[in-house]
Amino acid sequence: MVAQTRGGGQASPQKLKFHDRLVGKGLSTDALLKKLKHLHTQLAELDQDRVETATLTTVRKELIHNTILLHKDRGVKAYTACCLADILRLFAPDAPYTHNELRDIFQFFFRQLATGLRGSDSPYYNEYFHLLESLSTVKSVVLICDLPNAEELMVDIFRDFFALVRHDLSKKIELYMVDVLVALIDEATSLPSELMDVIMAQFLDKNVGLDNPAFRLAVQVCNSTPDRLQRHVCQYFTEIIVQHAPDEELDDIRKAHELEELRVEDLALRTMATQVLGEMFADKGGADLVRKYPTTWSLWNLRRNDKSSAIRLTFVEAAHRLLVCLPEQRDFVEEALSAKLLDPDEKVRAAVCKLYSQLDYETALHHVSELQLRRVAERGLDKKHAVRIEALNSVGKLYSLAYTEIENGDQGSIKQFSWIPQSLLQMSQSQEVKAAAEHALAEYVFPLVSSSKEAEIEESTWTDRLLMTMKFLNGKAISCLISFSGLKIARPSIYERFVQCCKDNNGGIIDENEEETIRKLNACVQRLSATFPDPQKAADDLGAFAKLNEGRLYKLLDTCMDTQTNLKVLAKSSREFLQRVEQSSSGILPTMAVFLRRASLRLINQSSIPYLLRHLQRSDLTGDSYGTNQVQLLANNAQTILTSISKHCPVMYKAHVGELTKAIANEKNQRLVEVCLQALAALAKWDDGLVLGDKRTTERLMRFSLDSNHRNAKYSARLLAVSKDGEKFCTDIINTISEDLCNVSDYKLVAHLTVLAELAQTSPDAFESKSEVIMNFIVKQILMTPSPPDPDNMDVDVEWIEEADVPPSLSMKIIALKVCRHRCLAHAASETALDMATPVLRMFFALLEHGGSIHAEIEDDPKVKARMRLQAAVSLLHLSTVPKFATTVTNSFVSLAIMIQDPCYQVRDEFLRKFISLATHQQLPPHFNVVPFLTVHDPEVDIKNMAKAYISLAYRAAPPSVKMNHFEMIFVQFLHLLAHHPDFSVTQETLPDIVKYIDFYFESVASAENISLLYHLSGKTKTVRDSESHLYSENLYALSELAQHIIKDLAKRHSWTLQSFPIKVKLPTGILRPLPNVEAVNKILKQVFLPPEALDWLSQARPAKTNAAEVRAFDRPNRRSSEKRKKDGSRPNDHAKRPRGNGHNRRSGNSDDESEENSDSSNGHEDLSTSSEVQSPPNSEDDHPSDNRRPGRGARTRAKVLQVLDYSRLC
Repeated sequence: MVAQTRGGGQASPQKLKFHDRLVGKGLSTDALLKKLKHLHTQLAELDQDRVETATLTTVRKELIHNTILLHKDRGVKAYTACCLADILRLFAPDAPYTHNELRDIFQFFFRQLATGLRGSDSPYYNEYFHLLESLSTVKSVVLICDLPNAEELMVDIFRDFFALVRHDLSKKIELYMVDVLVALIDEATSLPSELMDVIMAQFLDKNVGLDNPAFRLAVQVCNSTPDRLQRHVCQYFTEIIVQHAPDEELDDIRKAHELEELRVEDLALRTMATQVLGEMFADKGGADLVRKYPTTWSLWNLRRNDKSSAIRLTFVEAAHRLLVCLPEQRDFVEEALSAKLLDPDEKVRAAVCKLYSQLDYETALHHVSELQLRRVAERGLDKKHAVRIEALNSVGKLYSLAYTEIENGDQGSIKQFSWIPQSLLQMSQSQEVKAAAEHALAEYVFPLVSSSKEAEIEESTWTDRLLMTMKFLNGKAISCLISFSGLKIARPSIYERFVQCCKDNNGGIIDENEEETIRKLNACVQRLSATFPDPQKAADDLGAFAKLNEGRLYKLLDTCMDTQTNLKVLAKSSREFLQRVEQSSSGILPTMAVFLRRASLRLINQSSIPYLLRHLQRSDLTGDSYGTNQVQLLANNAQTILTSISKHCPVMYKAHVGELTKAIANEKNQRLVEVCLQALAALAKWDDGLVLGDKRTTERLMRFSLDSNHRNAKYSARLLAVSKDGEKFCTDIINTISEDLCNVSDYKLVAHLTVLAELAQTSPDAFESKSEVIMNFIVKQILMTPSPPDPDNMDVDVEWIEEADVPPSLSMKIIALKVCRHRCLAHAASETALDMATPVLRMFFALLEHGGSIHAEIEDDPKVKARMRLQAAVSLLHLSTVPKFATTVTNSFVSLAIMIQDPCYQVRDEFLRKFISLATHQQLPPHFNVVPFLTVHDPEVDIKNMAKAYISLAYRAAPPSVKMNHFEMIFVQFLHLLAHHPDFSVTQETLPDIVKYIDFYFESVASAENISLLYHLSGKTKTVRDSESHLYSENLYALSELAQHIIKDLAKRHSWTLQSFPIKVKLPTGILRPLPNVEAVNKILKQVFLPPEALDWLSQARPAKTNAAEVRAFDRPNRRSSEKRKKDGSRPNDHAKRPRGNGHNRRSGNSDDESEENSDSSNGHEDLSTSSEVQSPPNSEDDHPSDNRRPGRGARTRAKVLQVLDYSRLC
């Protein structure tokens, strides 16, 4: 590779140093061969972008001399072909030859390949391989398409390649052949019929199968060029059919895959025939016609595969009436329509989807299968927006038609249609589909504003519809529904800030702080528009709305966004807002309709709360309040909604304090009491002045806080902590609990510890009055107590325990860790905070170091260890939200970061969710954002997708300063983390895995705007040293060189310019230290730390990257790349493994007192991937996921934490 200098101007041009003559009298074969070898070596080393082509004039002419092209020696011809291929590369995109000369050259090329590339043992095999590789990568072969006899030459090439490939050549040669043939097909203006004969002949071979190299080559070519070949294949089969008389053999016809075409070539005539016959078959006597004229019926049905999309569209339109009027042929018609859902033409696919939206309820129920409806719904993920809209609207309309019957319990209707809302909610996870799925949900599943007429909406009916729909949703879909409702949006929301910015902007007439006002408005517009399928149009529409500057529109939006607005007022205001927007600027209506829907609480409204409470009151009063009958299922859903309100938007309870307070007196209904206590506690945390504090309620709360129901105890303690005499109440509770710690049952001890964890944070002074007693008990009696495996348990490889099976002993350990964490957070602002937190932090890191055990010598149950290390890791994340604690955590950050590679799936999953919930609100230090990049090797797709969704959305929605600090400047910390990774080594086995981490980072973050900064940061890491050891410094330097190489390659492939970064950047000081002097810096910069063969390892392990300069030579815009990236099923860097379960949900509740409270908030992937609004953090945490799956044991190394655990300081 030619060395290049940065910052020193452009590199000097390269000149060909070869000056010998190739043509002349008396030149022996050996001498000519030696010269050609020397010339080939020089040409191969020249760079296309820097070569001085004038120095090539002599050799380019001599190489095509007849004495050379027709030379008898095979070696001369082989090296000549290689030299000519390099000449074409260096002169690209303008070939330095005439059409006739190019014809001779390419004929010469393929003659050499056909005779010389028959096996690796053939003479001059490497030269022939070089020639084929050049034709594949440089794409010079497309010049053939511009020659006068192009079609004839193309047919010869196809024949030669299909004959040559039968010699069982290597896979790489097959791929190069595919590249050449695909390039020719893509660039040809027309394809000769003889060429199609050659391709189709491979499918008619007796030895059809993937074991046949020719068949395999044909399949790859067809799969790579479906759009170009489709029409030609149809025409090919048509000609076969027309050429065969009725009495001839039908073998070829059968192999035509039933793609018959009518003999009539007139499009208008075929269209009329298809339409008329369709109407006749759909008429009253249609069934008789089918029986009487079966041949006509069969031929008409074949119009679904007509070569004209207009005919296929006519067929689909006619099929609508057939479903209604020809029930005998329902299966046949459905099969045809099912195939057309995958038609290559998007208009045909959209027409099929639209067809089902035009069906009435009875037809959809009795004459369409559930499977077909699900196929229509799947088109909601179609690549084309028009198809997605029709598909989602169709299934949405059908659900709307069927809802009354579903509500009445009709089993046929339930089976046929009840799954539709769940399907829509699941598809709303995709950013491309999100808007269309939300529209279908809002218009057909939960229709609030159905027409321009002011129709009153009944809150009870609306609430019942919501609960009934939830009855048929699974847990993930319910979480999506909660996100869709807008409950999780942090308030004041981005929508409210946008409206305020519009008011401040005042239509562009700004009195003061003009620049700041415009900046804030633009920032809101940018952030909002990023959540729309077409960000640019959304940004334009939001800007146009701001320019309207209509006060009434602002007033209506404020009313709709107000959490205290009831459903009737919301419906009326929404209707008026949309009408006024349409009158003022109809072009922005679609965007503002989406804005309004996302900004308002229409699905779950404050006026629904009394009806939700009523459903809970109707549930079982004597049992556990859980069941499977209609009443119980609706009550379960009501509880889910009320719990979500408590976690994310408790202000909605403001008008219902009296009802909630009254409800907690109904102690027979424990579920009602628990939900209302949680609601009151959440509301009190939001505004303690809204909670009633009468004596009877206080006494009841005191009793609950000392009871054995840990959830009731926790919420009661939280309420008491913010009450008028809260300090006194909390002190009494602490005193009572501290005296009873050793004298209560395990279940009551769990409740007591839950209260202590709550009061450690909400009433720290009361807690500290007995902290010595409490902490001594927690450390010595709970945390230091071993939890050995059950000798009778046969599932020794199970690392996770389901929520229902969590024993009190494990719950106590987990809550004990919470007590330690909450105590540290409560005293974060005090001067002694770090002294108090240091032993806690050491304990948490010791748990990570020992895999979940407090000591290395302790042999705990693997299920206990998994939950303990998860709790320790999540606790460290929470403590890292405090700057003074974050500094200490950073010193051992590697141990925390690689928890994302824990062998237990549930640990990785919950750790990532908790990380996302904190990082989304920028509560964690910027360098913590390196964590999701470590998921690239995760064996589970959902974890990688969750990480990608967070990175993509967070980076896209962030303002420039946040992008730089939270995603770009952390690249140094990312390299530092990789340098300390337990699996890091500069070996052929490990280095490709390390490269994948860096590739993942660049794929997510790198762009033309920041590539120079990333390159600068990569280079700067060789000017400092690691703060721990010389070994880690060498690792860091090797990574610096590796990153620079990858960045250069990336910039070259994307045609990005690498420039000197003009701004001085400061590297992190905690993990890096300066080198002692300038001489040491220069020595490090000159030394190469990557092994010389490292780049060869990477080229072998990484998918082949085409040289960007060579691609630019002949590859025209929008060319289809024929090279597919292979997905390697193996996992060399085996950090985390788990077997697939048996169909159970991956997540259930939580393992302690906050199961429902954090089930949504921890689900960062659904929230993040479906909405870019900042989600409100939950009012209380929960860090214990559970799962009904049974994962196996994995193995990974863990970083060492070189600290001594000082348990006495915890006390």
